[in-house]
Amino acid sequence: MDRRNFLRTSAIGAVMAVASPISISAAGHATRKTTRSGRLNMSFMPYELKLNHSFNLARSQRTTTPDVQLQIEYDGLIGYGEASMPPYLGESVESVMTFLNSLDMTQFADPFRIDEIHDYMDSVAPENRAAKAAVDIALHDLTGKIMGQPWYKIWGLKPSKTPDTSFTVSYDSNPDEQKAKIEEALPFNIIKVKMGLDHDKELVDAIRRQSQSPVCVDANQGWTDKEKALEMCHWLNERGCLFVEQPMPKEMLEETAWLRERSPLPIIADEFVRDTADVRRAVQAYDGINIKLMKCGGMHEAHRMAVFARALGMKVMLGCMTETSCAVTAAAQLSPMADWADLDGNLLISNDRFDGMKIVDGKVTIPDRPGIGVKLITPTV
Repeated sequence: MDRRNFLRTSAIGAVMAVASPISISAAGHATRKTTRSGRLNMSFMPYELKLNHSFNLARSQRTTTPDVQLQIEYDGLIGYGEASMPPYLGESVESVMTFLNSLDMTQFADPFRIDEIHDYMDSVAPENRAAKAAVDIALHDLTGKIMGQPWYKIWGLKPSKTPDTSFTVSYDSNPDEQKAKIEEALPFNIIKVKMGLDHDKELVDAIRRQSQSPVCVDANQGWTDKEKALEMCHWLNERGCLFVEQPMPKEMLEETAWLRERSPLPIIADEFVRDTADVRRAVQAYDGINIKLMKCGGMHEAHRMAVFARALGMKVMLGCMTETSCAVTAAAQLSPMADWADLDGNLLISNDRFDGMKIVDGKVTIPDRPGIGVKLITPTV
């Protein structure tokens, strides 16, 4: 029996009826559907994420993140998805909405045909990975609800094996704002430091004055001199750093390999690796990979990447963009496979629409709910 038929067979006896589900149109209007169509009906709307603090990276600064919220209705059940578009992904609300409007999901009468739906999306247009991730997440939410099981159980993963999550701190020139950012991170067991600016050591020293918790570092491709990058790795190693994420530009593969050979800290690929094909190249220069649903196109590819990276003996990190609890909780379903997690994107925003995964004593805690495990708490905007 193939995997799709197994999943469908597993769904026999699942409770599928949900009375008067809410459907949100692309314009943001909420309506109620009471009929069962036997087809996939997709709707979506733009939704700007508002950050609690400004996000200062090596190559950008922002206080909001563009986002598109999506849902797929099938026979009275609703699956939720999301596309978050930080600037470096090259997608926008306009491009995501254009791509999603070009899809005809009503041609599919079976939400378990996830492979086929991905092939269809790829045939419509290449790339558009955040947009495709939104559809993929909604399909996983929907099929998990049909089976009455969360995806970590469907994948056979043990929820007690989830790692601690890091909490992200970026540099701020305002001393009061910088202090507030650090204080917000203190309850977490691991602090993630955004680097690649001129104040990298200053920021780590400020954190160390308030906390001795382990830190991890994301340079966001901000170090372009391999000798200076190596010096930073040694300096960070002396200050309790666990690993360095994407220290050099993704194009500098040879220089990164040179750094990896000499660094006392593991070197993790982020911008360099987007999908399974990139994992094979990453093993040349990196110790591990950071998997993000928005980069790879959703849970389907993320699971493949994690399995392949493990087969190659690489470390696995599970990350996110600034996202609502929808996409973060979807990623959390994979977290028992990860060595490290950076699943704090929902904690960095002030307008989350969902209740989902929680951080308990610093540890990722997956809700025991069907699908991706979220509940909608703000149906309209």
